[in-house]
Amino acid sequence: MELQEILADIHALEEELLEFERKYGIRSETFYAAYISGEEPEDDSWVLDFSEWASVYKTWLARQADYRNEVQRIQRRKPGLAGLIRVAA
Repeated sequence: MELQEILADIHALEEELLEFERKYGIRSETFYAAYISGEEPEDDSWVLDFSEWASVYKTWLARQADYRNEVQRIQRRKPGLAGLIRVAA
């Protein structure tokens, strides 16, 4: 996966995370920490949202790692920003 594709995924996932954060009034990292510690939703109608939110956040974390790894790979060949920056047409 190329850097620009990874970045596009990160941005799309962040939009989804923002929707959940606005709906429930907490940051995703706070939600996810409680979710993985086994905290159950107070309202049954939240179950599907919480499952999806956790999945999106977990994917976002993975894409963040993918991004860092790809940046390191590119910078080993060409240090600095020059090898990373691509101006959108």
